[in-house]
Amino acid sequence: MLTPIDRYPRRVTDVLPVVAVTYSPGSHLERFLASLSLATERPVSVVLADNGSTDGTPEDAVQRYPNVRVFATGANLGYGTAVNRAFAQLSATRAADGGADRQPRVDDWVIVANPDVQWGPGSIDALLDAAARWPRAGALGPLIRDPDGSVYPSARHLPSLIRGGMHAVFGPFWPGNPWTTAYRQERLEPTERPVGWLSGSCLLVRRSAFREVGGFDERYFLYMEDVDLGDRLGKAGWLSVYVPSAEVLHHKGHSTGRDPASHLAAHHESTYIFLADRHSGWWRAPLRWTLRGSLAVRSRLMVRSSRRGSRRKNLAEGRH
Repeated sequence: MLTPIDRYPRRVTDVLPVVAVTYSPGSHLERFLASLSLATERPVSVVLADNGSTDGTPEDAVQRYPNVRVFATGANLGYGTAVNRAFAQLSATRAADGGADRQPRVDDWVIVANPDVQWGPGSIDALLDAAARWPRAGALGPLIRDPDGSVYPSARHLPSLIRGGMHAVFGPFWPGNPWTTAYRQERLEPTERPVGWLSGSCLLVRRSAFREVGGFDERYFLYMEDVDLGDRLGKAGWLSVYVPSAEVLHHKGHSTGRDPASHLAAHHESTYIFLADRHSGWWRAPLRWTLRGSLAVRSRLMVRSSRRGSRRKNLAEGRH
């Protein structure tokens, strides 16, 4: 039986590109890079698509890790746009090396991940192994655990108007509602299978599929760009495959915690873009108006609740 390494005979050029979008990632980046060596036996090349870090950690990483380089995007462009820019850099480098004319190999795939991911042993090799089993896979994603060890529902259905809308309305206040449960597929056993979309916090992406659909939609500054990508990959005939034999830990929230109110607002704006795109046409204008109004009210309520929670936390910390 072939091992993942046997399926991809190693050559000097067999380097797997890894793209991480950084924005003052702090200590998360060191954990990301240190655990990367455990995730695969293949050599990797890491591109930090930096959206304007001010903490110096991306530059420090270059000094400690010879396979890491920083690509400055020039501004805080958002997640998807930064990934697209990094992909363009990789493609230009590959073409200059003549790589586009070679036979398919490991670097026909790219890992896209948040810098607050901690890699599980063999996780990247497990994703590549699954890629060999799914020739129509455009993206593959691992099982993602939260810091408390619980499994994050990172493989989901695409949000239909009813299922997604009811999840959006009731999810924050009634987590166990049937629409949220169905959308997040939380009660399914973690098995390798095609899904509607995968969390963009950690993906193995096929270059040709990513190019075919035009990469991430750059209208999404933050949130929903992964949902949109999964939808467009599916429409183009590619699969999004969940691979629970690969595990990572996601220390999420390090950037959200700095300004939760703006992140909540961005999430609702992205949700509107996604739903409005899929319900276009003049005859659906009343539906879009209703969606925008409902999401705006929900956003205000959640932002207000978040600010109250932050004030209470600050007061409590002050008392102690």
